[in-house]
Amino acid sequence: MDGPASPEDPALAPARVLAEDLLADPDASWSMGTIGALAEFTRNADESVSRGPACVVTERGGIRLRLSDEVEAIAYETPAGPDLHWNQAVAFCLPVAAARRSGRTVVTEIGPDTDALRPQDTADILFDLGLDTPSVDACVRTADPALLEVLRDAEGEQLFTTPAAAALVEHRPHRVFLTAAGRVEVYTPIPPPEGRSPLGPHTHLLPHLLARARAEGRTHPPTVPIPDDLVPVAHVYPPHPSADHLGRPLPFDPERLMAFQRLLDAFGDPVLGVLKAGVVAAVRAGRGPRDDELPRDPAGRAAVSVALRQLARTDGSSAAFHTWRSRHREPPELLDPEGDPHGG
Repeated sequence: MDGPASPEDPALAPARVLAEDLLADPDASWSMGTIGALAEFTRNADESVSRGPACVVTERGGIRLRLSDEVEAIAYETPAGPDLHWNQAVAFCLPVAAARRSGRTVVTEIGPDTDALRPQDTADILFDLGLDTPSVDACVRTADPALLEVLRDAEGEQLFTTPAAAALVEHRPHRVFLTAAGRVEVYTPIPPPEGRSPLGPHTHLLPHLLARARAEGRTHPPTVPIPDDLVPVAHVYPPHPSADHLGRPLPFDPERLMAFQRLLDAFGDPVLGVLKAGVVAAVRAGRGPRDDELPRDPAGRAAVSVALRQLARTDGSSAAFHTWRSRHREPPELLDPEGDPHGG
């Protein structure tokens, strides 16, 4: 592969500069997909990689980004679970029409994957699983004759009504998730229904969440502050101050916290930024919340939750902190963690 583009290249738009910078960081992880159908790419610092412009490939998976000038980067934080954890991410978004993929509803053979990340995979056959996901084509790729026969028998049918769904677990094809921002490929095995996803690149395919997201018309949880006219087509999760890229706890790192706050300043919602700063200032001044400082919308409540969770790490407890915690209502999505495809 060619060498990566320089983040300092003046021809690159801000979203592409940010993407190149984070593609170079092994502590950042990535995903493409939607609620209920998600492909995630991570790598280890000591793992052998091939790099190209906006592309990283390992023996376990890979990602290639193709970010147009329309792409808008939106940084955000959301509370995660009932404890003091939180998630941080940057969503690369496009207008609804530009984000649209095929939206196929039945298993469909696409043909050889000539755009595969690795030359050895370009002759293998790509199948769209037909999950009716407008912003992502969730596909598998295989040269296995037995699986090809099963998938071809399932053509024109809904995946979960055919033997193909179980055959995917048995035959372990590559998963290829395609969006308007590029592709993620996953080469690791598919765990059985009672198993756990492997560490590193993996996919999630959860029919009940797909159905609920489709019924609600959602591509992301309500706590994520993405405008209604935009759709996320890729996510990156920069290094977290209290967990590694696999979600394992780490000693709190204030430098990582500040690094993401700078991303929020550059790419985050400024209204939520003011709200969060006000909570921090009030707690540090020893003051409890006024009624107008307790938002009711999911994104605002999420911002307050994250502010308090981060204060617990940076400042510890205080009387004002406990007053805020007792009066603030956490977003109801925290009671339903399956509603966040990126939760953990």
